[in-house]
Amino acid sequence: MFDKLFVLSQYLTPQLAVSRLAGRFADSEGSPALKDRVVKWFIGRYGVDMSEAAEPDPTAYASFNAFFTRALKPGVRPIAEGEKTLVSPVDGKISQLGQVTGDRVFQAKGQSFSLNELLGDNLQRTEAFSEGEFATIYLAPSDYHRIHMPMAGKLREMVHIPGKLFSVNPVTAEHVPNLFARNERVVCIFDTDAGPMAMVLVGAMIVGSVETTWSGVVVPGNGLVTDFQYEGEQAREFAKGEEMGRFRLGSTVIMVMPKGAVSWKENQVAGKTVRMGEAFGELA
Repeated sequence: MFDKLFVLSQYLTPQLAVSRLAGRFADSEGSPALKDRVVKWFIGRYGVDMSEAAEPDPTAYASFNAFFTRALKPGVRPIAEGEKTLVSPVDGKISQLGQVTGDRVFQAKGQSFSLNELLGDNLQRTEAFSEGEFATIYLAPSDYHRIHMPMAGKLREMVHIPGKLFSVNPVTAEHVPNLFARNERVVCIFDTDAGPMAMVLVGAMIVGSVETTWSGVVVPGNGLVTDFQYEGEQAREFAKGEEMGRFRLGSTVIMVMPKGAVSWKENQVAGKTVRMGEAFGELA
């Protein structure tokens, strides 16, 4: 009963207005005392481990978002070695992983979503990932919220796709059809030694914004899909483990690889907690 009421509230809430308001507060540096109270409450409520943070003093951050996207101390997330080892791009919990079936990606029991819709309704972009491999990782509020490269790659394309802002927790994944292909998202396409790789940064309720290291905050446009192509010097190269983006409040990352490009590690299963940098898959 509670789950149904929670999902109903997601449909009734003015998602965009609430999320934008939360984003403005999270960015604000105007009231340090209020910010400190909120940060300390958040740490206690969600059990945030500040001993891992490069700056462990919760009052040292200029804004809530500065705290939320905090850096970690060097060495606390070692990057698994090996030329063929693909690593987890984030701290979080595996929602699902496996193989794309036709155009459908498994979301939760009884739910799936369209790969083509997820990537922006572009069959040419989607074709390379047909019957491919995917992994969906959910970032809880307590998690480290910077996103890193699971393997080395060269940036080719970034697509901002407007959409809804449903929460992306396990309850909504089970009850909201086509969830990840409905929410606002940023699709980043990289060329790698194993073929193209899509990193999809999915927005959600109360997520102030998504940002990338090459473009900063990805600002929603006029309600249309916005496509950015990168060539020449703009086609920046990233090393495995290098930061590529951040969530300003929690959400979900979906990795997609071509068919047979990667085999997920046997110990990586739905429901498992992962840490950025740990071995997640083996490249073919």
